[in-house]
Amino acid sequence: MSDTLLRFSNVTKNYYGNIVLENINFEVHAGEIHALIGENGAGKSTLMNILFGMPVIHSTGGYDGDVIINGEKTLIKSPFEAMDAGIGMVHQEFMLIPGFTITENIKINREITTPNIVSGVLGKRLETLDMIKMDADARKALDTLDMGIEEYTMVAGLPVGHKQFIEIAREIDKTGIKILVFDEPTAVLTESEAQNLLAAVRRLAKLGIGIVFISHRLDEIMDVADRVTVLRDGQHVATKDVKDTDVVEIAQLMIGRKVTLSRVQSDKRKISDEVMLSVKNLHVAMPGEMVRGIDLEVRKGEIIGIGGLAGQGKLGIANGITGTYLATGKVIFNGKPLPLNSPRSTIEAGIAFVSEDRKGVGLLLDESIELNIAFTAMQIHDKFLSNFFGYKVRNDHEIRKHAERMIKDIDIRCNSPMQNTGSLSGGNQQKVCVARALTQNPQFLFVSEPTRGIDIGAKKLILDLLLKLNEEYGMTIVMTSSELAELRSICDKIVIICGGAVEGVLMPEASDAEFGLMMSGSRAHVRGNDK
Repeated sequence: MSDTLLRFSNVTKNYYGNIVLENINFEVHAGEIHALIGENGAGKSTLMNILFGMPVIHSTGGYDGDVIINGEKTLIKSPFEAMDAGIGMVHQEFMLIPGFTITENIKINREITTPNIVSGVLGKRLETLDMIKMDADARKALDTLDMGIEEYTMVAGLPVGHKQFIEIAREIDKTGIKILVFDEPTAVLTESEAQNLLAAVRRLAKLGIGIVFISHRLDEIMDVADRVTVLRDGQHVATKDVKDTDVVEIAQLMIGRKVTLSRVQSDKRKISDEVMLSVKNLHVAMPGEMVRGIDLEVRKGEIIGIGGLAGQGKLGIANGITGTYLATGKVIFNGKPLPLNSPRSTIEAGIAFVSEDRKGVGLLLDESIELNIAFTAMQIHDKFLSNFFGYKVRNDHEIRKHAERMIKDIDIRCNSPMQNTGSLSGGNQQKVCVARALTQNPQFLFVSEPTRGIDIGAKKLILDLLLKLNEEYGMTIVMTSSELAELRSICDKIVIICGGAVEGVLMPEASDAEFGLMMSGSRAHVRGNDK
């Protein structure tokens, strides 16, 4: 292997006392394609933010350890300094201007100009664009990628695959590019487009550019990478030559924290053969979590888990069924059609939803705990309202009494029911969300990311509460979570979503490798090789 272009040495980063990266060590060589993988939250983005000198790093105290480029310790304080150091990045989300040509997008902020009479008097900003030279540069970059499209074509209306190649062309046109980071570059591409992109990545590596390739698609990594580094929970788990490993081992390394299924089976649990919820061909237009034709059945009394990587559509399912985002498809609940795009109809049918966005959707942060608990039931079911000379007025006494009972039953740690909800800890805010859902007396509960952003002790209390609701009150629950260990601890089975569709269904005791392969969309690929 040739010279080392990039090395991370004991890189550590914490946000306000929370360690998100700890002693990360690995290096990238010239001409190498080095894959960087890990679950969501493993630290990949933070590490790349350090490499690019993003403001979020330096405004939160910087980092410890060293970033070494071409053998020299480097402190990059801004993306401009990263570009000057020869570092480029191809993002998942396109950063192109539709109304510009391909050339104009490739050369933006690096335009080639020539002086004229006006600029001689009024300054360089009025120089004339040298479109011949700019087109020539763009053509060279496009040819490097074996892309035959004309450089003067407008970007608006181009296929997604072409846009991704233009992003790459813009990076390789930059003078002195040494290191190129690809952040999930095939996430929005078709299979044929993805294969073309991987071929282009290989050509760039042959030019001596060091490639950092971030992807959750393990089959792609096995196909294109020379080495792979696995991060897990902010720590460096392993760096391996791809020829010395396989997708099963990588999946185990990526997922492989020890999971104890602490759930105690109860005789009170009664799972019926009756299908309580049937979903057919569900599509949901939730930005970043698009659902593309999901079928799902939930039996009465089950706890079903929905898992998958970020952006694959798992969050869109509950949000679509409960009317938070526009949805199409067919949903049958308790034998009756459930109208989509109608939150009120969903609640009236007996379905409650605890959103993943407890601060943006789930709570009135400036209002009291007791009002938050009672609010939806008042609006939809006319609970806690008294008739006063023909007018409905709020019954504060009943609200207070109910809130005190909920605070006791689900252990909301607070000073009083009158305390502002925004002043509570994250775990207790989540319990208020659950209390509001329970106040609707639902038969069925959707709960999304119930333990996001709360400490381990509070997580256990929330999971224990969900088990109690199921075992003692017979509530059917669909729990969506990015925390695989939590899904495995309380769910009867786990539906894995990938690419907006159901990739498969696993039992909680399935192996780490099975979960990792299915979450990455690689399971079918492996089975195909086994045939």
